[in-house]
Amino acid sequence: QAQLMESGGGSVQAGGSLRLSCAASGFTFSSNCIAWFRQVPGKEREGIAAIYTNGGRTYYIDSVQGRFTISQDSANTVSLQMNTLEPEDTGMYYCAADRGSGGYCYTGLRVAFAYSSWGQGTQVTVSS
Repeated sequence: QAQLMESGGGSVQAGGSLRLSCAASGFTFSSNCIAWFRQVPGKEREGIAAIYTNGGRTYYIDSVQGRFTISQDSANTVSLQMNTLEPEDTGMYYCAADRGSGGYCYTGLRVAFAYSSWGQGTQVTVSS
């Protein structure tokens, strides 16, 4: 399994921006889905964005489409640029990788099962 580490979380006012990074150690992304999940206390972890590293196809849930951008920055780094942040974006953000897929990356609720490697998470807090 890949060792993943997130960075870039913090506190920001509504309308602001943050950039999260996910770095893999001892592993390079090839034909993998790399996803960002968001979790708030008492709720299920939700996959909000994903990228297929063989070709760069991206996936977003509706609530972040047009505001967030997932990209692969290097062979072992994926980032999530978050713009126009809203208080509802507050939560713990996790990076996750699957074991290699045929090109479809799962996002949304009840999809955590599709990903086998997880980072420790980074907190994002958006104040109104």
